[in-house]
Amino acid sequence: MTNNTCTAVVVGGGPAGLAAATLLAQAGVDTTCLSAATIIDGRTIALMMPSIRLLQAIGTWTPELIEQSCPLKHLHIRDDTGNLVTAPDLRFAATELEQDAFGWNVPLQVLIPSLRATAEAAGVKFIADAATGASTTSDRIIIATKSGDLITAKVAVAADGINSVLRQSAGIDVRAWSFDQMALITRFKHSAPHNFISTEWHRRGGLFTTVPMPGHQSSLVWMDRPDKIAALAALSPKQLAAEIQLASHGTLGLVTDVESTQSFPMRGRQAQRFGAKRTLLIGETAHVFPPVGAQGLNMSLRDAGHVVDSIQESDDPGSDSVMQAYDQRRQGDITSRTSAISLVNHTLLAEMSAAHLLRATGFAAIAAFPPLRSFVMRQGLSPDDTLPFAMRDVAA
Repeated sequence: MTNNTCTAVVVGGGPAGLAAATLLAQAGVDTTCLSAATIIDGRTIALMMPSIRLLQAIGTWTPELIEQSCPLKHLHIRDDTGNLVTAPDLRFAATELEQDAFGWNVPLQVLIPSLRATAEAAGVKFIADAATGASTTSDRIIIATKSGDLITAKVAVAADGINSVLRQSAGIDVRAWSFDQMALITRFKHSAPHNFISTEWHRRGGLFTTVPMPGHQSSLVWMDRPDKIAALAALSPKQLAAEIQLASHGTLGLVTDVESTQSFPMRGRQAQRFGAKRTLLIGETAHVFPPVGAQGLNMSLRDAGHVVDSIQESDDPGSDSVMQAYDQRRQGDITSRTSAISLVNHTLLAEMSAAHLLRATGFAAIAAFPPLRSFVMRQGLSPDDTLPFAMRDVAA
């Protein structure tokens, strides 16, 4: 049995865990990352500019990654519910905020290895193993691994996913809920240019969202009732292309070359606390919600930034004061965005006309009042006063 020691241990090798490990190492913290295997993920993810600034800060936003990503310069939200009361179309441009883009659509199969390389260059030590439990003393946390080894650290950053071993060991409860939905995820080619527009079609059953990729390609997140998604997943690529073309109303021209699909149940999770017993929760260990408004990984990267900011404020990175400071930093942001995402999703699933009217009225207000419109755009990115240091626009 080997006992590895370090100041901070990050458990989990996904984007949030790798970002946290890199930020810690670059801040001079002796950091180990415990990750069982290399994560392979064929999805793309829309990263808003604060997240891109974090990637720039740590050195991951390289020309190679930029070349395979696509800027998101416009966002269109369109009502396709067919309800008696329809919401007006909303069209947002990054230039309204004096920015070139709201963010970039980034392939995870390129981002994750790039983050891993950045972490290694920063001096993060990697251990290919999995955590099976953790215990704490007055001044350290001891993590047991599947191979029988131990890792002793001052603080642990739990990025080990929805069924987190570390969260359970810390005794942190989770509020859980689910939606009568699944999401189908794929990418496809199209004959018309996307003009760097991400379009979110609001349909009965959920969102149908196309996000631009380099060239005449887009990625797709299609949320609907489970039986509908199961039927779509069973189609041939040519048949699914026809369905995508119909659902997108031909705005992208002829749809072809649909890639293999993935589907996931839509559910929500939120930890009751985000720090306890020398364990700080980030990413899906802390929160899970449907892919609405491109908030998932962006919030997880904010977690990573706030973890480092909180740890640097104390001589003991695992102290109760650090746990409380981090929890206070994340509670408002996570709770408010989780509630907003759930509300939007519920109004699409609801059969009640009152819910449809509420949604339409809200959209009409955003369309009619420029200050509200600007507020909504800035909230989607997250205002600078709630951002961790690594995400702030220091030039602004």
